[in-house]
Amino acid sequence: MAAVTAMLEELRDLVPLTAEGAAGKFAAQEWRPGGKPRDGVETSWRKDGIRGWIQKFRSGAVRVSFAVWIRDVDESGYFDDLDAVYEQGEQALAAFLPEIENSPLAGHLAEAELTTMDQDEFVAARKWTLHGRVLTAGVVQQDTDLPVMVVVALED
Repeated sequence: MAAVTAMLEELRDLVPLTAEGAAGKFAAQEWRPGGKPRDGVETSWRKDGIRGWIQKFRSGAVRVSFAVWIRDVDESGYFDDLDAVYEQGEQALAAFLPEIENSPLAGHLAEAELTTMDQDEFVAARKWTLHGRVLTAGVVQQDTDLPVMVVVALED
């Protein structure tokens, strides 16, 4: 998990946060490219069992996210006990949060309140601001037949 906090430290100093700049930081930290480039930029990365993504939105905003824990659906294509999987995700999140809170990054973070939109998106989450950017760590499931993940995302 140290790979995530190391990347967040690198991204903290990247002003402005761009897809090209983030891709350069991933490469410099020896993450392996894992997908097809978009607009000439590698957007999918892997290191130490962690997946990282760079998303560029039409507005020009950039989000760099990491999946630090993933629990995929069972053979039926769903979860037998979704509440138990959410609980596992919350435990994984609780185990990961000290990685952020005890890192050099912690001195630059200010706790932020979750919005209604955050509460709709995440099963459980923590949120901070970092020099005008938003850092969120939380348990998420995008759709009922998709994995439950603990994600960490930095965005402008």
